[in-house]
Amino acid sequence: MFETLGERLEGALSRIRGKTRLTQADVDEALAEIRRALLEADVNIGVVNLISERVGVAAVGAMASPSLTPGQQVVKAVHNELIDVLGQDTYRIRFASTPPTILLLAGLQGSGKTTAAAKLALLLRRQGRSPYLIAADLARPGAVRQLEILGEQAGVPVFSEPTTPVEVATKGVAEARRLARDVVIIDTAGRLAIDDALMNEVSEIQKATQAHLRFLVVDAMIGQDAVVTARAFDERLELSAVILTKLDGDARGGAALSVKEVVGKPIAFASVGEKLEDFEPFYPDRMASRILGMGDVLSLIERAQDTMDEDVAKKGADRLRTGHFDLEDFLEQLRQVRKMGPLKGVLSMLPGVPKELKNQDIDEGEISRIEAIVSSMTKAERKNPSIIDVSRRARIASGSGTTQLQVNTLLKQFRDMNKMMRQMGVGPPSATRSRAKSKRKKRR
Repeated sequence: MFETLGERLEGALSRIRGKTRLTQADVDEALAEIRRALLEADVNIGVVNLISERVGVAAVGAMASPSLTPGQQVVKAVHNELIDVLGQDTYRIRFASTPPTILLLAGLQGSGKTTAAAKLALLLRRQGRSPYLIAADLARPGAVRQLEILGEQAGVPVFSEPTTPVEVATKGVAEARRLARDVVIIDTAGRLAIDDALMNEVSEIQKATQAHLRFLVVDAMIGQDAVVTARAFDERLELSAVILTKLDGDARGGAALSVKEVVGKPIAFASVGEKLEDFEPFYPDRMASRILGMGDVLSLIERAQDTMDEDVAKKGADRLRTGHFDLEDFLEQLRQVRKMGPLKGVLSMLPGVPKELKNQDIDEGEISRIEAIVSSMTKAERKNPSIIDVSRRARIASGSGTTQLQVNTLLKQFRDMNKMMRQMGVGPPSATRSRAKSKRKKRR
């Protein structure tokens, strides 16, 4: 998501980013391009006008500024405006003084509400909470069973019964209290469109349970329609915040850039992938930086801390530094990196990565093939690849479902990497000392 918008904004700002002097023509051209980029991203027209006006004021100030980098001032102004429309501050759940804290999830059918409920439960469980899921969506066939499966994967119990949504919700809250669970997440039914039946049902559940927080789950792919949906639900439920799903898709970004400014409700969480772990708090400042190609190192670090085994990562770094890094270590590190999600998403968080590289279609299948090749080797072969002769290569290729050429290519790349490390001075202490002695002899 935001890729096209980010490219357009980067293109508009790159022309003025390094300029030491701005003309009115420079400003007008940049503002026109920024406005076009936002409109094409399906951002609400009111929000587009607001951003354009404020950036225009900042640009005029930059023209008159004695600063040597007025272009950078405009970039900063755009960054600040994006943060403002995205919500400024990161949303924090305020837990009830007397547990359980009751969270009600509402939204249209197909928004990813049931999955979002399980993802939120997993996130809270990992934060030390004891969540409890209530499957109150009795209208959609399979919704209860879906939540039960997802709840099992998340390690969170699920309550439901074949009565009515209101009864399920009230009995579920009572059961959560009995079990001393401190957070309750209620998954409600959706409809293909907003109607009285949907609104009445979710309103009755809210009244019966007195939910402390009401989250609207919105599909980021629907653009400005998200604003209409949010307004309708807010009138009946007095929403607390919004959860954006499918933020990893190819949506243009209009929903995220419109809902907070127009409806006045913050974005609390974002679903950024298909796995239950692909769910995170929404950070307006980090998202604004991503949109403008500035990277998001903090989120990358947090994702690494959450997914990677620190001991394995440290062991790999130590062995690489001492020149003992072998294919066994390589396989371990590859599996650690894959835990962080699609590599394209990881690249998008790194600052300074060229646009061409970010836009590359990274073949995740190629990574799987590499993993299969190394996994098909014996432990001795991983420790000492030099013993891999023609017959061993044929066996490895057959076992991994690849060709001998692909096995040869991987081995050559690994040899080249080790050679480069040696040239950089990385190697076993004895080898390093030998090279040092050799250099001293030559000088003599």
